[in-house]
Amino acid sequence: MTSTMVESSVTARACANIALVKYWGKRDSALNLPAAGSLSLTLDALVTETTVTFDPALAADEIELDGSPADARRATEFLRRVRLRAGIATHARVVSRNDFPTASGLASSASGFAALALAASRAAGLDLDARALSALARHGSGSAARSIFGGFVRMHAGPTDAEAFAEPVTSPLLDKVRMVIAIVGGGAPKSHGSRDAMEHTAQTSPYYRAWLELVPKDLAVAEAALARGDLAALGEVAEANALAMHCSAMAARPAIHYWQPTSLALLAEVRGLRECGVSAWATMDAGPHVKILTTVDEAERVQAAVRVVDGVTAVTISAPGGPATIVA
Repeated sequence: MTSTMVESSVTARACANIALVKYWGKRDSALNLPAAGSLSLTLDALVTETTVTFDPALAADEIELDGSPADARRATEFLRRVRLRAGIATHARVVSRNDFPTASGLASSASGFAALALAASRAAGLDLDARALSALARHGSGSAARSIFGGFVRMHAGPTDAEAFAEPVTSPLLDKVRMVIAIVGGGAPKSHGSRDAMEHTAQTSPYYRAWLELVPKDLAVAEAALARGDLAALGEVAEANALAMHCSAMAARPAIHYWQPTSLALLAEVRGLRECGVSAWATMDAGPHVKILTTVDEAERVQAAVRVVDGVTAVTISAPGGPATIVA
C-alpha cells in the first residue's frame, strides 16, 4: 500500500570514484549486478550535488542536470525503487549539478546516483544503513555503489541483489596518494555509454572471458598491496587492469574505442615519468581521459609533465574524497 506525503526536500553531495580494478560487464542487467568485483579510490575533486524534492503537486518526475532538463527515464526507474521501498506514490523534482564534465568518462554517473540515492531515500523518509544505501545506489549505476564511501572502496559482485554492495578498505596509503586527472578534448560527452559498451563487449569480444578470469586475480594483488601499503604494486596492477579492460573493449566487433591520440601520448608520458624514478601509474575508464595514481610529494611534478601534452585541456590534482553526505 502506498501513502501520500507532504513536500519533502533533501540535498546530498557525493564524489566520483575511479576504479583501480574494474568490473566492466554485468551478469544481470535487470538488477544491475556486476560481472565481477572491483576496487576504487573516491576523489574529492569530482563532486555532484543533488536535491530531491518529493512534491504532491507533480504529475511526473522532473529531472534537471547541470541547469538543463534531462532525460528522466533512468532516474525515474531509480526513484520508482525508492518509492516502492518507502511506500509512497509522490513524484519528485531532481536538480543535480556536477562540478566536472558530465558523461565524458569521469564517473559522473557514480557520484550522480550516489547523491541521488542518499537524497531520495532520506527525502522519502528512509534511513538506510551504508550497506543498504550502497546496494540501492548500484541500481542506478554499478560504480555508484562505491561512491557512497570515501577513500579506497571494494565492491562485491553478489551473488544476490542484497549482497552486491561496496565497503571501505583501510590502508596506510590513503594519506599518501593523489590522483592527477588529465582531461582530453575539453571533456566532451563520449560516443559510447558505459552500459551499452559493457553489454556489447560481453556479447562480441573474444577477450571478454579472459577479462573476467583476470579480475579476481588483480583484486587479490590490489588488496594485498593496500594492506601492506605498497603503492608500486597497487599502481602496477591498476595500470595493467585498465589496459586489459580497454583491450577487451577494442576487440569487440565492432570495436569500442575510447582512446584518442592524446590518450596514447599521456600513457607514454606516464611511462617516461616512471623511467625517471617518479611514482606514477595510469588508469582509464570509459572515456579518453587519463588518471594518474601518484604520491602527495610527486603530484605537482606529474601535473606539470602531463599539462604540456598536446590535446590536454585541463589537469587537476585530487586528494581522496569522503563519503556521500547530506548537506541540506
